[in-house]
Amino acid sequence: MRYLLRRVGFFLLTLWAALTLNFFLPHFMPGSPINTLRAQTKGRVSDAQLEQILTSFGYKPHENIVSQYFDYFGNMITGNWGVSLGSSLGTPVSKLIGQALPWTLGLVGFTTVLAFLLGSLIGTIAAWRRGGIVDSVLPSVFVVTSALPFFVVGLFLILFLTVDNTWLPSSGNYDTSIVAGFSPGFVGSVLKYAALPALTLLITSIGGWVLTMRNNMITTLAEDYIRMGRAKGLNDRKVMLNYAARNAFLPNLSGFAMSIGFVLTGAILVEKIFNYPGLGYQLYNAVSSIDYPMMQTLFMLFTVAVLGSLLVCDLVTVWLDPRTRAKG
Repeated sequence: MRYLLRRVGFFLLTLWAALTLNFFLPHFMPGSPINTLRAQTKGRVSDAQLEQILTSFGYKPHENIVSQYFDYFGNMITGNWGVSLGSSLGTPVSKLIGQALPWTLGLVGFTTVLAFLLGSLIGTIAAWRRGGIVDSVLPSVFVVTSALPFFVVGLFLILFLTVDNTWLPSSGNYDTSIVAGFSPGFVGSVLKYAALPALTLLITSIGGWVLTMRNNMITTLAEDYIRMGRAKGLNDRKVMLNYAARNAFLPNLSGFAMSIGFVLTGAILVEKIFNYPGLGYQLYNAVSSIDYPMMQTLFMLFTVAVLGSLLVCDLVTVWLDPRTRAKG
């Protein structure tokens, strides 16, 4: 119980610090929402009217910053996230996030889990059969792919799979000529449009899981309990999975928790390159248009996602390996 309370306390303290920083960062950015609105309205609205619009949206430039801070904190907790000041001027931030969230979870979430599982499996096999074909070829290949930037891989795939060969669409999330719904045509269209960004994420992320799992497995295979399992005459598959892989898997959980937490960022560059309407794309547009309410809400969600994932990871690690409880 003491360990649990300590972890929850650390979670709350870190969340408060992150939310406080989240409040001040947009205020230190160059530019102002008034200038953004003035450009969007092309001078048809007076400055006084612009300030009145901003006040109704929750941004109060003439209010004491301490009062703004407490208003912001209360709004973040209660879900009153204001209205967008960007291209979707006047639309509630919660509505825009609700529209983008399923696309990010479906694309980036699924790809992150798939890369983790495939990478861990390949890393386990490579370490178990050290010096074999898998260990000799794949780790070297994945060292290169994991170092490639998202946008380089994305542009390369667009060139070969869209420009040279029109096999896959290069932007969007589905064919707008198809009525949205759970029909085979719509689902197929969604999968087709998600193929390129998903492949980009998979190519650039799977290498890290392969290499870390392989290194963890090599270290674990030198432990005494592995020798004991072999001395008992257990078959190789049981020793590999139940003895070696299970213990080598634990250090990867923290990295996986971080990756799951960062799912909400939507791999910003990937979503921008493919014009995929997820949260990463929303964040890019919010920064470009100095959309304070959208930026603050997205940063808050990203922070909660990462910290929440790490908290769950700590609890799962304690459940799988009680030795960490004593160390904590």
